[in-house]
Amino acid sequence: MSIDQFKFSPIPPEAEAIRADVRRFLAEALADYPPTRRAESWMGFDAAFSRRLGERGWIGMALPKRYGGADASPFTRYVVIEELLAAGAPVSAHWFADRQSGPQILHYGTDAQKAFHLPAICRGERFFCIGMSEPNSGSDLASIRTSARRMGDKWVVNGQKVWTTNAHRSHYMIALVRTDPDSKRNEGLSQFIIDLSLPGITIRPIRDLTGASHFNEVFFDGLTLDADALIGTEGQGWAQVTAELAFERSGPERFLSSIALLETLIAEVGRQPDALQAKEIGRLAARLVTLRQMSLAVTAQLAAGRNPAWEASVVKDLGTSFEQELPELAQLLLDVAPATRGSSEHARVLAYLTQEAPSFSLRGGTREILRGIIARGMGMR
Repeated sequence: MSIDQFKFSPIPPEAEAIRADVRRFLAEALADYPPTRRAESWMGFDAAFSRRLGERGWIGMALPKRYGGADASPFTRYVVIEELLAAGAPVSAHWFADRQSGPQILHYGTDAQKAFHLPAICRGERFFCIGMSEPNSGSDLASIRTSARRMGDKWVVNGQKVWTTNAHRSHYMIALVRTDPDSKRNEGLSQFIIDLSLPGITIRPIRDLTGASHFNEVFFDGLTLDADALIGTEGQGWAQVTAELAFERSGPERFLSSIALLETLIAEVGRQPDALQAKEIGRLAARLVTLRQMSLAVTAQLAAGRNPAWEASVVKDLGTSFEQELPELAQLLLDVAPATRGSSEHARVLAYLTQEAPSFSLRGGTREILRGIIARGMGMR
């Protein structure tokens, strides 16, 4: 692997053509949306807005038409996602189903699983969460201990997941669990589609610094699943989940989480920046353009049917650094303190993202795990 993997990947004209339509829709739908709500963006939960996107065919776009999708290219989906995030649209409700769970079910699911889940995902009516991280494991997925054991024609699940975004609002979870009790590390793992309304599941929200409860702990205590809850092949969960992570780590959400703050910062600085402000805002813009191009290069590899796990990890690591540094730079460039009440819109956006930024390097894999993947991809370990 080398940095040459991130070669220039322009968006095809047929994908770019949808951008104007998305912008018009968002200008109307979010006309009264203040910057403080736009700052939430892909953590903003609005089921009605997700259904509106589903009605326009903008959820599950890359899925086949027979399942309610549009057979759209990854680049077309990229344009829609980029516009949604740049506008600060509340996409959290359908986010994981659109980005990961739908493609995962399409690739590994049975015909029955596809027919049941995919149309509802495309309509913006079925929400998924992702069951990966566990206590004492974090992003080291190979060390998970949640187990699923065969009991006749059933599976019985026991264990715990943590940092599970929107578990308390989701209908289903795709969980990675250990199905071979004697296996070690990345062997003997499988994935299951879990109906979160079943008995044997307890969900406890985790409140963050902003007072929100996006994250959750999820406990499985004797949860019984039918045999058809297994997705893909028993024991092949590691290969399945690593392919899934390429979708999770490479998109524009990995560098646009703080974009509302960059916009309020530029507006607050105005048209007459001093030398330091001009230099630092220029550097931020250059980094943003570079990250976008790297993300598009990964999209090109996904469109070609490859699994760019290494490249996606690079995008996620560099993107997270950009997102987390932005609140600090904003305070360096302007004498405006974060404020949760009153004050300016910029101060309130700054307060929200200053408190939210620590979570950016948790979701999708910690910095340490990502850099281990990057080192292996570059042949350094």
